[in-house]
Amino acid sequence: MQEGKFERALELFAGVWKDTPGHPGVEETFPAALEGLKKSGDEARRQGQLGEAGKRWTAAMRFLSHPAMKGRSPSFTRADLKSRTDKVSETLMEQGLEDYRQGRLEAAIAHWRQILAYDPSHEEAAKSVKTATTQLENLKKITPPNAVK
Repeated sequence: MQEGKFERALELFAGVWKDTPGHPGVEETFPAALEGLKKSGDEARRQGQLGEAGKRWTAAMRFLSHPAMKGRSPSFTRADLKSRTDKVSETLMEQGLEDYRQGRLEAAIAHWRQILAYDPSHEEAAKSVKTATTQLENLKKITPPNAVK
């Protein structure tokens, strides 16, 4: 597995497992790929790439209960990943609100869209994007293009 390709590897493993349940290669490699995906989320968070961390942890949650795990427990739980993802979402919401308060609507929208990329059901982020997008469109109608932040 190439570094950073854990999610894709897990998707491929899941496809092989679907065609050949109990495939020994998948059974052997799946847990390590799942650990790698979680750790890549940790690294993204460490580097300040909050949206990417959220995406990777959400993907890891999706694969946690795959039959290829065969009852094996990884070094983390669904609750751990959910807590980390919730904290990232909270931070991105706060960053977006700070940008919004400062009139940086496009930056605010970008923060909130990062949340929606891994959690499309995040109501607060969706509502914030809609509100800020409407305001930005209205500003563009009444303000010269170079004046909108």
